[in-house]
Amino acid sequence: MARPCHDDVMNPADLITALFSEEGRADPYPIYGELRDYGPVVTIQPGYLVATSFDAVNNVLRDPKLAVQEGSLPLLSSSILNTNPPDHTRVRKLMNGAFMARRIAELTRAIEVQANALIDDILQKGTPADLIADFAYRLPVGVICELLGVPEKDRAWFRPVAADFAVALEGSFTLDEAAAAQSAAELFEAYFSDLVRSRRSTRKRDLISELASAEAISEPELLGNLALLLLAGFETTTNLIGNGIMMLLQRPEQLARLASAPELIDVYVEEFLRFDPPVQITSRVAVEPTFLQGQAIEPETYLMALIGSANRDPARFAHADHFHPERPGNTSISFGAGAHFCLGAALARLEGRIAFPLLLGRLPELALAGEPLRRNRLVLRGYESLPICWT
Repeated sequence: MARPCHDDVMNPADLITALFSEEGRADPYPIYGELRDYGPVVTIQPGYLVATSFDAVNNVLRDPKLAVQEGSLPLLSSSILNTNPPDHTRVRKLMNGAFMARRIAELTRAIEVQANALIDDILQKGTPADLIADFAYRLPVGVICELLGVPEKDRAWFRPVAADFAVALEGSFTLDEAAAAQSAAELFEAYFSDLVRSRRSTRKRDLISELASAEAISEPELLGNLALLLLAGFETTTNLIGNGIMMLLQRPEQLARLASAPELIDVYVEEFLRFDPPVQITSRVAVEPTFLQGQAIEPETYLMALIGSANRDPARFAHADHFHPERPGNTSISFGAGAHFCLGAALARLEGRIAFPLLLGRLPELALAGEPLRRNRLVLRGYESLPICWT
Protein backbone atom coordinates (compact mmCIF):
# COMPACT_ATOMS: atom_id res chain seq x y z
CA MET A 1 0.00 0.00 0.00
CA ALA A 2 1.39 3.42 -0.92
CA ARG A 3 2.27 5.80 1.84
CA PRO A 4 -0.29 8.65 2.20
CA CYS A 5 1.22 12.09 1.83
CA HIS A 6 0.49 14.57 4.61
CA ASP A 7 2.40 17.62 5.72
CA ASP A 8 2.97 16.19 9.21
CA VAL A 9 4.24 12.79 8.03
CA MET A 10 7.97 12.19 8.42
CA ASN A 11 9.99 10.86 5.52
CA PRO A 12 11.95 7.59 5.96
CA ALA A 13 15.24 9.34 6.78
CA ASP A 14 13.54 11.37 9.52
CA LEU A 15 11.91 8.22 10.86
CA ILE A 16 15.29 6.49 11.19
CA THR A 17 16.62 9.55 13.04
CA ALA A 18 13.57 9.42 15.31
CA LEU A 19 14.07 5.69 15.87
CA PHE A 20 17.48 6.30 17.42
CA SER A 21 16.30 9.25 19.51
CA GLU A 22 15.59 8.87 23.22
CA GLU A 23 11.85 8.71 22.51
CA GLY A 24 12.35 6.14 19.77
CA ARG A 25 14.48 3.94 21.97
CA ALA A 26 11.82 4.08 24.68
CA ASP A 27 9.11 2.88 22.27
CA PRO A 28 10.21 2.06 18.71
CA TYR A 29 7.04 0.25 17.67
CA PRO A 30 5.00 3.22 16.37
CA ILE A 31 8.00 4.24 14.24
CA TYR A 32 8.34 0.69 12.93
CA GLY A 33 4.71 0.88 11.88
CA GLU A 34 5.25 4.13 10.00
CA LEU A 35 8.28 2.67 8.23
CA ARG A 36 6.29 -0.44 7.24
CA ASP A 37 3.72 1.87 5.64
CA TYR A 38 6.41 2.89 3.16
CA GLY A 39 6.88 -0.73 2.10
CA PRO A 40 8.79 -3.91 3.00
CA VAL A 41 12.08 -2.40 1.77
CA VAL A 42 12.53 1.33 2.35
CA THR A 43 15.21 3.50 0.75
CA ILE A 44 16.71 5.92 3.26
CA GLN A 45 19.26 7.23 0.78
CA PRO A 46 21.12 5.69 -2.18
CA GLY A 47 22.96 2.62 -0.95
CA TYR A 48 21.11 2.53 2.41
CA LEU A 49 17.98 0.39 2.68
CA VAL A 50 15.81 -0.73 5.59
CA ALA A 51 13.93 -4.04 5.68
CA THR A 52 10.71 -3.60 7.64
CA SER A 53 8.48 -6.62 6.93
CA PHE A 54 8.85 -10.16 8.22
CA ASP A 55 9.57 -11.61 4.79
CA ALA A 56 12.08 -8.89 3.91
CA VAL A 57 13.99 -9.23 7.20
CA ASN A 58 13.94 -13.03 6.91
CA ASN A 59 15.36 -12.82 3.38
CA VAL A 60 18.07 -10.34 4.41
CA LEU A 61 19.26 -12.69 7.14
CA ARG A 62 19.24 -15.78 4.89
CA ASP A 63 20.80 -14.37 1.73
CA PRO A 64 24.46 -15.51 1.46
CA LYS A 65 25.15 -12.55 -0.83
CA LEU A 66 24.52 -10.25 2.13
CA ALA A 67 27.38 -10.32 4.63
CA VAL A 68 27.93 -9.12 8.17
CA GLN A 69 30.40 -6.30 8.71
CA GLU A 70 33.48 -6.02 10.88
CA GLY A 71 32.54 -4.79 14.35
CA SER A 72 33.45 -1.43 15.84
CA LEU A 73 35.53 -3.18 18.51
CA PRO A 74 38.67 -5.04 17.38
CA LEU A 75 38.01 -7.76 19.97
CA LEU A 76 34.74 -8.74 18.26
CA SER A 77 36.03 -8.48 14.70
CA SER A 78 37.19 -12.10 14.77
CA SER A 79 34.05 -13.41 16.50
CA ILE A 80 31.27 -15.29 14.71
CA LEU A 81 29.13 -12.17 15.11
CA ASN A 82 31.30 -10.23 12.66
CA THR A 83 32.75 -12.87 10.33
CA ASN A 84 31.41 -14.58 7.23
CA PRO A 85 31.97 -18.01 5.66
CA PRO A 86 34.32 -19.80 5.47
CA ASP A 87 35.83 -18.43 8.73
CA HIS A 88 32.41 -18.14 10.38
CA THR A 89 31.53 -21.72 9.40
CA ARG A 90 34.83 -23.14 10.67
CA VAL A 91 34.67 -21.45 14.08
CA ARG A 92 30.96 -21.92 14.64
CA LYS A 93 31.35 -25.66 14.01
CA LEU A 94 33.77 -25.78 16.95
CA MET A 95 31.25 -24.05 19.20
CA ASN A 96 28.11 -25.88 18.10
CA GLY A 97 28.74 -28.89 20.31
CA ALA A 98 28.29 -26.93 23.54
CA PHE A 99 24.87 -25.71 22.38
CA MET A 100 23.41 -28.92 20.96
CA ALA A 101 19.89 -29.70 22.15
CA ARG A 102 21.05 -32.68 24.22
CA ARG A 103 23.72 -30.70 26.06
CA ILE A 104 21.35 -27.80 26.67
CA ALA A 105 18.71 -30.16 28.06
CA GLU A 106 21.31 -31.53 30.48
CA LEU A 107 21.55 -28.04 32.01
CA THR A 108 17.89 -28.07 33.10
CA ARG A 109 18.51 -29.16 36.68
CA ALA A 110 21.46 -26.81 37.14
CA ILE A 111 19.38 -23.85 35.91
CA GLU A 112 16.51 -24.80 38.24
CA VAL A 113 18.91 -24.92 41.18
CA GLN A 114 20.42 -21.54 40.34
CA ALA A 115 17.00 -19.93 39.77
CA ASN A 116 15.62 -21.24 43.07
CA ALA A 117 18.72 -20.08 44.93
CA LEU A 118 18.32 -16.56 43.53
CA ILE A 119 14.66 -16.49 44.53
CA ASP A 120 15.67 -17.73 48.00
CA ASP A 121 17.97 -14.69 48.25
CA ILE A 122 15.17 -12.39 47.12
CA LEU A 123 12.77 -13.80 49.70
CA GLN A 124 15.37 -13.57 52.43
CA LYS A 125 16.04 -9.89 51.70
CA GLY A 126 12.31 -9.22 51.42
CA THR A 127 10.22 -6.88 49.33
CA PRO A 128 10.88 -4.82 47.29
CA ALA A 129 13.49 -6.32 45.00
CA ASP A 130 15.00 -5.37 41.66
CA LEU A 131 14.09 -8.13 39.22
CA ILE A 132 16.97 -7.22 36.92
CA ALA A 133 19.83 -6.94 39.41
CA ASP A 134 18.60 -9.68 41.72
CA PHE A 135 17.46 -12.26 39.19
CA ALA A 136 17.27 -11.52 35.44
CA TYR A 137 20.96 -10.61 35.24
CA ARG A 138 22.36 -13.07 37.76
CA LEU A 139 20.67 -16.20 36.40
CA PRO A 140 21.99 -16.16 32.81
CA VAL A 141 25.39 -14.86 33.94
CA GLY A 142 25.67 -17.82 36.28
CA VAL A 143 24.59 -20.25 33.56
CA ILE A 144 26.90 -18.98 30.81
CA CYS A 145 29.83 -18.70 33.21
CA GLU A 146 29.32 -22.32 34.27
CA LEU A 147 29.22 -23.36 30.62
CA LEU A 148 32.35 -21.38 29.76
CA GLY A 149 34.22 -22.22 32.95
CA VAL A 150 34.46 -18.72 34.45
CA PRO A 151 35.18 -18.97 38.20
CA GLU A 152 32.34 -17.78 40.43
CA LYS A 153 34.61 -15.31 42.25
CA ASP A 154 35.20 -13.42 38.98
CA ARG A 155 31.57 -12.82 38.03
CA ALA A 156 30.71 -9.81 40.18
CA TRP A 157 32.57 -7.27 38.05
CA PHE A 158 31.03 -8.36 34.74
CA ARG A 159 27.83 -6.31 34.79
CA PRO A 160 29.19 -2.74 34.56
CA VAL A 161 31.99 -3.81 32.22
CA ALA A 162 29.58 -5.74 29.99
CA ALA A 163 27.19 -2.77 29.94
CA ASP A 164 29.98 -0.58 28.55
CA PHE A 165 31.04 -3.34 26.15
CA ALA A 166 27.50 -3.84 24.79
CA VAL A 167 27.30 -0.23 23.60
CA ALA A 168 29.45 -1.26 20.63
CA LEU A 169 26.50 -3.29 19.33
CA GLU A 170 24.28 -0.21 19.14
CA GLY A 171 23.77 1.64 15.90
CA SER A 172 24.84 4.95 17.40
CA PHE A 173 26.85 6.01 20.43
CA THR A 174 28.79 8.98 21.78
CA LEU A 175 32.57 9.31 21.76
CA ASP A 176 32.58 8.75 25.53
CA GLU A 177 30.54 5.56 25.11
CA ALA A 178 32.88 4.37 22.37
CA ALA A 179 35.89 4.97 24.64
CA ALA A 180 34.21 3.11 27.51
CA ALA A 181 33.38 0.21 25.17
CA GLN A 182 37.00 -0.01 24.04
CA SER A 183 38.24 0.01 27.66
CA ALA A 184 35.74 -2.75 28.50
CA ALA A 185 36.91 -4.77 25.50
CA GLU A 186 40.50 -4.49 26.68
CA LEU A 187 39.51 -5.71 30.15
CA PHE A 188 37.70 -8.71 28.68
CA GLU A 189 40.61 -9.50 26.35
CA ALA A 190 43.11 -9.42 29.22
CA TYR A 191 40.82 -11.49 31.45
CA PHE A 192 40.18 -14.22 28.90
CA SER A 193 43.84 -14.30 27.85
CA ASP A 194 44.77 -15.17 31.43
CA LEU A 195 41.97 -17.74 31.71
CA VAL A 196 42.95 -19.41 28.43
CA ARG A 197 46.57 -19.70 29.60
CA SER A 198 45.35 -21.28 32.82
CA ARG A 199 43.19 -23.82 30.96
CA ARG A 200 46.03 -24.76 28.63
CA SER A 201 48.16 -25.69 31.63
CA THR A 202 45.29 -27.27 33.61
CA ARG A 203 42.43 -28.43 31.43
CA LYS A 204 38.92 -28.66 32.90
CA ARG A 205 35.55 -29.84 31.63
CA ASP A 206 34.35 -26.53 30.23
CA LEU A 207 34.01 -24.72 26.92
CA ILE A 208 37.10 -22.56 27.43
CA SER A 209 39.21 -25.70 27.78
CA GLU A 210 37.63 -27.23 24.67
CA LEU A 211 38.20 -24.17 22.51
CA ALA A 212 41.67 -23.43 23.93
CA SER A 213 42.85 -26.89 22.84
CA ALA A 214 41.37 -26.68 19.34
CA GLU A 215 43.85 -26.25 16.51
CA ALA A 216 41.29 -24.83 14.07
CA ILE A 217 40.86 -21.52 15.92
CA SER A 218 43.31 -18.62 16.15
CA GLU A 219 44.02 -16.68 19.34
CA PRO A 220 42.08 -13.56 18.21
CA GLU A 221 39.15 -15.77 17.22
CA LEU A 222 39.26 -17.56 20.55
CA LEU A 223 39.33 -14.40 22.67
CA GLY A 224 36.73 -12.59 20.56
CA ASN A 225 34.29 -15.48 20.71
CA LEU A 226 34.71 -15.99 24.45
CA ALA A 227 33.87 -12.33 25.00
CA LEU A 228 30.92 -12.63 22.62
CA LEU A 229 29.59 -15.77 24.33
CA LEU A 230 29.74 -14.09 27.71
CA LEU A 231 28.00 -10.95 26.49
CA ALA A 232 25.37 -12.67 24.33
CA GLY A 233 24.93 -15.42 26.92
CA PHE A 234 23.28 -13.10 29.39
CA GLU A 235 22.16 -10.04 27.40
CA THR A 236 19.46 -11.91 25.50
CA THR A 237 18.09 -13.81 28.49
CA THR A 238 18.28 -10.84 30.86
CA ASN A 239 16.19 -8.84 28.42
CA LEU A 240 13.83 -11.76 27.78
CA ILE A 241 13.08 -12.15 31.49
CA GLY A 242 12.82 -8.44 32.22
CA ASN A 243 10.70 -7.63 29.16
CA GLY A 244 8.51 -10.70 29.73
CA ILE A 245 7.78 -9.94 33.39
CA MET A 246 6.96 -6.35 32.46
CA MET A 247 4.51 -7.56 29.81
CA LEU A 248 2.79 -9.66 32.46
CA LEU A 249 2.74 -6.87 35.04
CA GLN A 250 1.06 -4.63 32.46
CA ARG A 251 -1.52 -7.37 31.82
CA PRO A 252 -2.66 -8.77 35.20
CA GLU A 253 -5.05 -11.22 33.55
CA GLN A 254 -2.16 -12.79 31.62
CA LEU A 255 0.01 -12.89 34.74
CA ALA A 256 -2.76 -14.67 36.67
CA ARG A 257 -3.34 -17.09 33.80
CA LEU A 258 0.31 -18.13 33.49
CA ALA A 259 0.67 -18.35 37.28
CA SER A 260 -2.28 -20.76 37.43
CA ALA A 261 -1.29 -22.71 34.31
CA PRO A 262 2.53 -22.91 34.14
CA GLU A 263 2.23 -25.67 31.53
CA LEU A 264 1.52 -22.84 29.04
CA ILE A 265 5.01 -21.44 29.48
CA ASP A 266 6.24 -22.43 26.01
CA VAL A 267 3.69 -20.30 24.17
CA TYR A 268 4.23 -17.42 26.58
CA VAL A 269 7.99 -17.44 26.01
CA GLU A 270 7.44 -17.38 22.25
CA GLU A 271 5.08 -14.42 22.55
CA PHE A 272 7.48 -12.57 24.87
CA LEU A 273 10.14 -13.02 22.20
CA ARG A 274 7.85 -11.86 19.41
CA PHE A 275 6.15 -8.94 21.11
CA ASP A 276 9.21 -7.20 22.56
CA PRO A 277 12.35 -9.00 21.33
CA PRO A 278 15.62 -8.66 23.26
CA VAL A 279 17.49 -7.82 20.04
CA GLN A 280 15.73 -5.32 17.79
CA ILE A 281 18.03 -4.62 14.85
CA THR A 282 20.82 -6.17 12.83
CA SER A 283 22.44 -5.30 9.50
CA ARG A 284 24.12 -6.69 6.40
CA VAL A 285 26.11 -5.37 3.43
CA ALA A 286 25.71 -6.70 -0.12
CA VAL A 287 28.91 -8.36 -1.39
CA GLU A 288 27.35 -9.50 -4.68
CA PRO A 289 24.37 -8.34 -6.74
CA THR A 290 21.14 -9.82 -5.40
CA PHE A 291 17.41 -9.16 -5.10
CA LEU A 292 15.26 -8.35 -2.09
CA GLN A 293 11.48 -8.51 -2.45
CA GLY A 294 11.96 -8.08 -6.19
CA GLN A 295 14.23 -5.07 -5.80
CA ALA A 296 17.74 -5.18 -7.28
CA ILE A 297 20.47 -4.77 -4.66
CA GLU A 298 23.88 -3.58 -5.79
CA PRO A 299 27.17 -4.50 -4.08
CA GLU A 300 28.13 -2.32 -1.10
CA THR A 301 24.48 -1.54 -0.35
CA TYR A 302 23.90 -1.34 3.42
CA LEU A 303 20.74 -3.02 4.71
CA MET A 304 19.32 -2.47 8.18
CA ALA A 305 17.01 -5.33 9.21
CA LEU A 306 14.38 -4.31 11.76
CA ILE A 307 13.69 -7.48 13.76
CA GLY A 308 11.31 -5.64 16.09
CA SER A 309 9.31 -4.41 13.10
CA ALA A 310 9.26 -7.85 11.45
CA ASN A 311 7.77 -9.34 14.61
CA ARG A 312 4.93 -6.79 14.50
CA ASP A 313 4.23 -7.20 10.77
CA PRO A 314 0.43 -7.55 10.42
CA ALA A 315 0.92 -9.43 7.15
CA ARG A 316 2.58 -12.19 9.17
CA PHE A 317 0.86 -11.95 12.58
CA ALA A 318 -2.83 -11.19 12.97
CA HIS A 319 -3.43 -8.34 15.44
CA ALA A 320 0.34 -8.01 15.64
CA ASP A 321 0.30 -5.17 18.18
CA HIS A 322 -1.69 -7.25 20.66
CA PHE A 323 -0.10 -9.61 23.18
CA HIS A 324 -1.63 -13.02 22.40
CA PRO A 325 0.39 -16.01 23.67
CA GLU A 326 -1.71 -18.66 21.98
CA ARG A 327 -1.68 -17.14 18.51
CA PRO A 328 -1.30 -19.82 15.80
CA GLY A 329 1.93 -20.10 13.86
CA ASN A 330 3.85 -17.94 16.30
CA THR A 331 7.30 -18.26 14.74
CA SER A 332 9.13 -14.99 15.28
CA ILE A 333 12.52 -13.96 13.97
CA SER A 334 13.86 -12.82 17.36
CA PHE A 335 16.93 -15.09 17.23
CA GLY A 336 17.71 -14.25 13.62
CA ALA A 337 17.88 -16.69 10.71
CA GLY A 338 20.32 -18.24 8.30
CA ALA A 339 24.01 -18.75 8.99
CA HIS A 340 24.02 -16.30 11.91
CA PHE A 341 20.99 -17.76 13.72
CA CYS A 342 21.64 -17.25 17.43
CA LEU A 343 23.88 -20.01 18.75
CA GLY A 344 22.33 -19.78 22.22
CA ALA A 345 18.66 -19.66 21.20
CA ALA A 346 17.82 -23.03 22.80
CA LEU A 347 19.60 -22.04 26.02
CA ALA A 348 17.77 -18.71 26.25
CA ARG A 349 14.42 -20.42 25.69
CA LEU A 350 15.23 -23.03 28.36
CA GLU A 351 16.18 -20.36 30.88
CA GLY A 352 12.92 -18.54 30.14
CA ARG A 353 10.84 -21.70 30.46
CA ILE A 354 12.36 -22.31 33.89
CA ALA A 355 12.51 -18.73 35.17
CA PHE A 356 8.96 -17.46 34.61
CA PRO A 357 6.99 -20.26 36.35
CA LEU A 358 9.39 -20.18 39.32
CA LEU A 359 9.11 -16.42 39.69
CA LEU A 360 5.30 -16.45 39.49
CA GLY A 361 4.98 -19.52 41.70
CA ARG A 362 7.32 -18.39 44.47
CA LEU A 363 6.56 -14.65 44.42
CA PRO A 364 2.74 -14.61 44.60
CA GLU A 365 0.74 -11.53 43.60
CA LEU A 366 3.78 -10.11 41.83
CA ALA A 367 3.46 -6.36 41.20
CA LEU A 368 5.50 -3.28 40.41
CA ALA A 369 7.05 -1.60 43.42
CA GLY A 370 8.18 1.57 41.66
CA GLU A 371 9.00 3.08 38.30
CA PRO A 372 10.88 0.72 35.95
CA LEU A 373 13.97 2.16 34.26
CA ARG A 374 14.53 1.22 30.64
CA ARG A 375 18.04 1.19 29.27
CA ASN A 376 18.65 3.97 26.77
CA ARG A 377 19.35 1.40 24.07
CA LEU A 378 17.62 0.25 20.90
CA VAL A 379 19.48 -2.75 19.48
CA LEU A 380 19.63 -4.54 22.86
CA ARG A 381 16.24 -3.68 24.34
CA GLY A 382 15.65 -4.22 28.02
CA TYR A 383 15.44 -2.73 31.50
CA GLU A 384 18.15 -1.33 33.72
CA SER A 385 15.97 -1.91 36.79
CA LEU A 386 12.52 -3.31 37.45
CA PRO A 387 11.35 -2.92 41.08
CA ILE A 388 8.93 -5.65 42.19
CA CYS A 389 6.96 -6.60 45.27
CA TRP A 390 4.82 -9.60 46.24
CA THR A 391 2.63 -10.81 49.05
